[in-house]
Amino acid sequence: MKTLALVNQKGGCGKTTTAVNLAGALAARGERVLLVDLDPQAHATLALSVAVERGQRSIADVLLRGASLRDALRSAPGAIALVPATLELGELEESAGRMLHPEQLLAQALTELNDDFDFALLDCPPRADGVLTANALRAADVALLVVEMGAFALQGAIKALSVFEDLARDMDVRFELRVVGTLFDRGTELARELLIGTQARFTRLLFDTVIHQSVRLREAAASGLPVQVLDPSSRAARDFAALAEEVCALRPRRVPAGEPMLSRAEGI
Repeated sequence: MKTLALVNQKGGCGKTTTAVNLAGALAARGERVLLVDLDPQAHATLALSVAVERGQRSIADVLLRGASLRDALRSAPGAIALVPATLELGELEESAGRMLHPEQLLAQALTELNDDFDFALLDCPPRADGVLTANALRAADVALLVVEMGAFALQGAIKALSVFEDLARDMDVRFELRVVGTLFDRGTELARELLIGTQARFTRLLFDTVIHQSVRLREAAASGLPVQVLDPSSRAARDFAALAEEVCALRPRRVPAGEPMLSRAEGI
């Protein structure tokens, strides 16, 4: 199972949209896909029209009470297996100080599903610090930095990369780092220039695929469906199909200690 943590240090960059629809695109290719919602706001859970009723397990039960991850699995539209989130997940940040190695909880929980799925996508909260993102990075083979192609995209991406480099060093973890551009408006000259600048700055770290702005993506989220189910012939569905192809071509590897993090990206 390849594990990707979708990260950024702020909201509004299209991270959850990317997580949900990349999961849908991978599933449409026939991959067995697990999506874990690690955001207490539960946006990925809502985007797949899943409700957690009384007595049903969520990722909070797994991380706070040691429940089995398998018991928290839910079937979601688009043949996605979802581990949903609830607001209770926010309690982990408060209780982490009383736990031994709280940042390792998710990695340990995922081991029981390692043979059941081809991909696990971890939708992180919109902050770089905190124990939830630390859990995702500890478990991940690939940290996928989601960058909005807006006015301050390049500066924000450079800052975010520095933040995640520092986190990797402080946590002594090694994962491959990749970047994907989202919310791209090809009709504006500024967006095109920003994309060129981002490609020049990040070279092999940046996926060739860029996710365009799309009304269909907003409609899909409002409908509680991945765009592959709502409109499989749409430009948005084609964007995510192309991204899924690149993700499937990755060969994530654990990097030897001492090797610089940003030299490690290698897609085949």
